[in-house]
Amino acid sequence: MSGRNYYYVVAGLPDLALDQAKVKRTMQELLEELAQYLHPADYFLVEKLFWPIDHGNVLHLLLKTGEPFRTGGRFTADELEEEIKNPVRLPHYVATFIQAYKNNEPLWPHLSWGDQLTALYLSEMCISPNLFMREWFTFEKNLRNVLAALTARKFKIEISKVVVGEDEISKAIARSPSRNFGIAEEFPFIEKVLQIFEIPQLAEREKSIDLLRWNYLDELNTFNYFSIEVILAFVIKLQIVQRWMNLDPKAGAEIFRKLLKDLENSYEFPKEFKK
Repeated sequence: MSGRNYYYVVAGLPDLALDQAKVKRTMQELLEELAQYLHPADYFLVEKLFWPIDHGNVLHLLLKTGEPFRTGGRFTADELEEEIKNPVRLPHYVATFIQAYKNNEPLWPHLSWGDQLTALYLSEMCISPNLFMREWFTFEKNLRNVLAALTARKFKIEISKVVVGEDEISKAIARSPSRNFGIAEEFPFIEKVLQIFEIPQLAEREKSIDLLRWNYLDELNTFNYFSIEVILAFVIKLQIVQRWMNLDPKAGAEIFRKLLKDLENSYEFPKEFKK
């Protein structure tokens, strides 16, 4: 933790998203407020949550897919065009990726270019100086790897070709023939993920996965109240809501209501914060 508390910002979070019809605009409003009130080092952590948007734009520019530029990242289209020519402001792992692509030297030949960039991003986040970021992205990497491995098993694909990471858990997922990949001790959520994977309805399965993410964020912040970690978790949750609003408005509205309920009811502040 940074040691900085943001009483005003955290207390105001529920008011930033009271109308579900304004979810998309709310994210921009939220970021503008955070940029105004957060310490630059803490706001930089928030920005890192949006780097995948830049990843997508970099990929489309490099691969010349013709896909429209996606807003919400750190860089404009013109800035990325220049950065691809001569990386100066991009995170170092993105610059490494661009050089590998230009040289046609994949960092992991068994992975797609998109998965290679994702692997670099997750590796970067998993060594963040911020404990919340390290734990969240380690959880996210493990979750993604397990889901990818289970899908590979189902369709008789070599698991090592879909798992990212060089850590011991990633290696175990890639190599172990056991039902739970032998990672129950290191990744205690494995049984829950195995159960979720058996849900036949795709939408319900995806919703259950996101609720697992949601609950883990709450677990990470059990003893955090006004810190940057609370704000980071809120931003991640709002990203989940936005994704569902785009994919399935009904499901998105349901998750959105849960977000509001959590925000309204979860802050049973310690006695020292009560007047």
